[in-house]
Amino acid sequence: MNCEVPLLMGESSAAMEQAGWRLFVKKTVDRTAAAIGLVATAPLMAGAALAVRATMGAPALFSQQRPGLHGKPFKIWKFRTMSNARDASGTLLPDAERLTNVGRFLRKTSIDELPQLWCVVKGDLSLVGPRPLLMKYLPFYTPEENRRHDVLPGITGLAAVNGRNLLSWEEKFRLDVEYVDRWDLALDAKILVQTARKVLLREGIGTTVQEIMPELRHFQHRSHL
Repeated sequence: MNCEVPLLMGESSAAMEQAGWRLFVKKTVDRTAAAIGLVATAPLMAGAALAVRATMGAPALFSQQRPGLHGKPFKIWKFRTMSNARDASGTLLPDAERLTNVGRFLRKTSIDELPQLWCVVKGDLSLVGPRPLLMKYLPFYTPEENRRHDVLPGITGLAAVNGRNLLSWEEKFRLDVEYVDRWDLALDAKILVQTARKVLLREGIGTTVQEIMPELRHFQHRSHL
């Protein structure tokens, strides 16, 4: 997996070796923890899959292309939270009407995110990093915001533990770039602990489509960038 941290001109070989060592530890911890997580949560994921199949039909998982390191596409996996309900003409109903009770629960508890552990094992994701958004948003980033792709995206990140869906896009991107600049193993550990706390207390987690989609529409209209 190619996961390089940009180094400034004139940095010593010792600094480069230190950065390489930290990245090796990060990748090792990521993949080991994700593999353990997959085994530990297998019964929970099996139950979630059965609940999705029973209420929404097959498939139980949703996949989508997302930008990874340096914007390279990879496939992300989540449990489905919305049905395929359509109107009389065969058009999918609005997202808010397709979000099921099971889907709302999966989002509220973040169980829908668990399949992403497989992406970490594969090396497409890190446990901690900027959240991967949609491929179609790539042209709308400013050069500074685009720096969020200089590291692997993550299941959780600095923005996720500082407001998540309650933040504006600009605030999220500022925190993403701050993570790129500040990254170290201690910060990753702190973010993971804060994430566990927020999931348990259900803080700052959007559970309905209405809480999430207005921000997406706003971002799509950033055509002036």
